[in-house]
Amino acid sequence: MNMKNINILKYTVAAGLAIASLSSCDLDLVPEDAIAYEKGKQLFLTANDVKSFENGVLSSYRSIHYGVFYYVPDLICDGFNAAVDYGNNYGSIHRCDESFTSSDYDTEDLWENNYYAIKNYNIVISNADNVDASIRNIARIAKGEAFFCRASSYLNLARHYGKAYGFASDSDLAVPLVLVYDQLAKPARATVKETYAQVKSDLDSAAVILAKVPGSVRAQKPTIDAVNALYARYYLDTKNYTDAAKFAELVISSKAGYALASTEEEMKTEYTNDEGKEPIMQMFASMNEGKGAITVYTNPGNDKKEGVYLAPFYLPTKALVDAYDDNDLRFKAWFSNEYPVRMSGSFFKEKFYSFTKYLDNPNLHTGEIPVGTHAVKTLLVGEMYLIAAEAYAQSGNVAKAKELLNALQLKRGAVATSGDLANVKKEWFRETVGEGLRYSCLKRWGDGFSAREPQVGADEAHVLMTGQYYEKRSMEASDYHFLYPVPAYELKLNKNLVQNDGYTVTEKIDDYEKDN
Repeated sequence: MNMKNINILKYTVAAGLAIASLSSCDLDLVPEDAIAYEKGKQLFLTANDVKSFENGVLSSYRSIHYGVFYYVPDLICDGFNAAVDYGNNYGSIHRCDESFTSSDYDTEDLWENNYYAIKNYNIVISNADNVDASIRNIARIAKGEAFFCRASSYLNLARHYGKAYGFASDSDLAVPLVLVYDQLAKPARATVKETYAQVKSDLDSAAVILAKVPGSVRAQKPTIDAVNALYARYYLDTKNYTDAAKFAELVISSKAGYALASTEEEMKTEYTNDEGKEPIMQMFASMNEGKGAITVYTNPGNDKKEGVYLAPFYLPTKALVDAYDDNDLRFKAWFSNEYPVRMSGSFFKEKFYSFTKYLDNPNLHTGEIPVGTHAVKTLLVGEMYLIAAEAYAQSGNVAKAKELLNALQLKRGAVATSGDLANVKKEWFRETVGEGLRYSCLKRWGDGFSAREPQVGADEAHVLMTGQYYEKRSMEASDYHFLYPVPAYELKLNKNLVQNDGYTVTEKIDDYEKDN
């Protein structure tokens, strides 16, 4: 669904609209018929009513952790080069040149989809208490899930549209806080500190309600472990290293039994078959979804002579390929030079590596060609090891940082290192590639990146875009592109909003005005 014309000020409200934010979903989980919302009217009359809205909440949450929201923040950084056939897919955000404006679709999508989801969360939060006693408990759980999901959205928005918490002044702005359904409201941007305070408030509410919802491996709904994992992210961002380590270790030691993959077979089970023990939350997937959006890294096709091939829009940089030890299971599982690669009509075999972490789950499609469909893993236990290690390193407990870091490294078949911050940063790069976290990590550390030197084989094959905005692109930590632009049409509709420094506010919004 194209959501360019949906904004935080103007809603078409129905429980089933959260479904539309997905490419598709299992109809056993999400009903086909929408339930119209009328402000002031009791929404939840039966258990089925609650379930319908709960499914809408979960669908919305899943949608903002899928496709574009995974790979685009990584493309802006130092891990990938644009291939000659990239077709300008996500080009403006990759290049960060003059074409990257407040009308850029990729940054608009992040804003729009999150606020669309927040609308759904707000409806549930505002109406869950107005129920009969017979369904009070299940409505309360749905409310707790909505608090968790809203916290996740505001944390994502703050990470992209505002400065990193540790570098933000009391007046630096993040995003508007919309906490109730009000189609006429025109909120100003809250500060970074206020936005993070809202994240904490929502997590506190979720923690109370979901306290007795135990964690489970691959949980499809928020649990107390998921809440604790999001607490860990929050506390790391806000430089409360004691609590960041505390909550990360709570998840690591959970009775749910999360476990890091430590063999090639376990890595395949985890990332190919979607049946591993690492996910704290893993959302539903369906064969009905069709071609997944993350094929930007692979873009598979079929040739009568060559068979199944890849035609990726982006290839891993030399820095990313060289980041792994020879025996690192992650490199073996997530990178491949075995498929023929087609570029500009020619085929290349075993010349360079493609990023195949999200090639697909073969059980979710028919036919030979991978389609990129997989179960979305929104929270993984590997990140908890990294959060704890970084928290200890930042607070000067290098020995404890080494313990957590080595626990992750040795499971992955990597060489164990010391626990200093430099090694923690390197492990973030290796472990979370393609998960959209590189952008927020660099911001949190106050780091930029140097030129994207191509991997050797790709450079020799001349299959990459070249020039100052491609392989030569570097960004200082102070570069204004480390804040996304507020969408131009939002500024047009809401005069209380202001743009981030460096971006103009004069881009055309003809498409929006034509449709409205």
